[in-house]
Amino acid sequence: MADLEMAHGSFSKVITFRLKPGTDLEEGLLEACKRENIKNGVIVSAIGSLDGASFFDVVERADLKSGYGYGEPLTLRGPIELTGLSGLVCHDNTGAVNLHVHISMSDRYGNAYGGHLAPGTKVLITVDAVIAEVSGVDMGRELVPELGGLLFAPKQA
Repeated sequence: MADLEMAHGSFSKVITFRLKPGTDLEEGLLEACKRENIKNGVIVSAIGSLDGASFFDVVERADLKSGYGYGEPLTLRGPIELTGLSGLVCHDNTGAVNLHVHISMSDRYGNAYGGHLAPGTKVLITVDAVIAEVSGVDMGRELVPELGGLLFAPKQA
């Protein structure tokens, strides 16, 4: 039997938006959630182009009890095709929006990359996105010291 934390709900609202050139991708997603007061949701889709990209991947970390965590940010330069974005719109224990976003992308040669979105990734031409609000679920993130970070902690609302 799988060991899991689970809650159930439904989509209550869907927002669509376009981020314009020069916009920080993470800040744009956060701003859309704040404007629509979405604290429990999912990133359904996002595609577009980026002016470089920064992201994190999991590496061995002797300083953490789990032995794993995010390493230093990886950076791609030049035009990048955003092939997909997925993630959770959560909140911390103060109610502030907290995003957990993963990114899939490719460079001009078709080499694929992916990982956890890092700050500083900017829109090149456009990013078109869809976010769905989830009702009936409290999508918090809580500090789990033995694993070294904030982790998803879904609860029934």
